[in-house]
Amino acid sequence: EIKHGRICQLAFLGQVVTRGGLHLPGDIDYSGDAFDSFPNGVAALFGPDSIPTAGLVQIVAFVGWLECAFMRDVPGMGNEHIGDFRNG
Repeated sequence: EIKHGRICQLAFLGQVVTRGGLHLPGDIDYSGDAFDSFPNGVAALFGPDSIPTAGLVQIVAFVGWLECAFMRDVPGMGNEHIGDFRNG
């Protein structure tokens, strides 16, 4: 639950920052689409200017890989603090 709470905090911070007008510089792909060319919030997922489906699949696959490979609680590895995954 602590891990998911941290993810929610990051998601909220991402909403606040992008709605405030701050976006990553540069292009998101080789075709020249800039990070700020996509809308904020749910409109980035659905609608005419949404992120392409292949991009969403890449994001979900990467987060799933992180969840399975690194973000796990391994018994007996010194995880004496709740939520401490010893990832860095």
